[in-house]
Amino acid sequence: MNLASAAFADLARIRETQPLVVNVTNNVVTNTTANTLLALGASPAMTHHPADAAQLAAVAGALVCNMGTPGEENVAAMLAASDAAREAGVPVAFDPVAAGATPWRREVARRMLEAGPVTAIRGNASEILALAGGMAASRGVDSMYASLDAADAAAALARKRDCVVCVSGELDVATDGQSGITLAGGHALMPRVTGLGCTATAFVGAFLAVNRDALAATVHAMAVMAAAGGLAAAGAAGPGSFFVRFLDILYTLTEADIAAGARVLP
Repeated sequence: MNLASAAFADLARIRETQPLVVNVTNNVVTNTTANTLLALGASPAMTHHPADAAQLAAVAGALVCNMGTPGEENVAAMLAASDAAREAGVPVAFDPVAAGATPWRREVARRMLEAGPVTAIRGNASEILALAGGMAASRGVDSMYASLDAADAAAALARKRDCVVCVSGELDVATDGQSGITLAGGHALMPRVTGLGCTATAFVGAFLAVNRDALAATVHAMAVMAAAGGLAAAGAAGPGSFFVRFLDILYTLTEADIAAGARVLP
């Protein structure tokens, strides 16, 4: 099965089953994440309360933890939800937003990873380099490196944490530590909309809910992001119209759209 047909098969399952994707995410992107997951076909739930997050995670199709605004309650909710998800066998996608930017963010990322295994990590190159132990520079939440600069670090991190790691950017690199896949697609307008990186992690969660092959699910999620981004840019006047088009295109995305908008590089 080629990339487009495999990714669309997972997308069709999401649309059919509407899996519950629980998000303990940052305050900046809650609405964006919920709307993009709805357009994809999933059923999002957003929470920041530790007890509520744990109870929801235990019955979810997938849990997404995003440390973009790492207040004490948000961090406690991520940890409580992650514990509940792991106990229930629910896959966990982790977004280490600006993981190397401050000592507190490094501590939060460490606590998340050491609390127990996550299923997939999705971040930009600076974030993945920081998680892997490097002293990676960043501009706040923005990376100062290309995705391929972090490919070796991603593979090492995947082996160390026994998970899939995805480095997103102009190219997307996904690895389980043994096999690696590089995707091309998307558009330069995507980083101009707050929260589309976080959306990518939420999509990884949605795809994990219907496909327990974590590497395949991650690649399929990123392929859908890339295809929808490329299509949305056609005719968009700027970031605002781009995002509206992105939602509409997600809602109607076809296998042919994925084939035209995302490709695996050799």
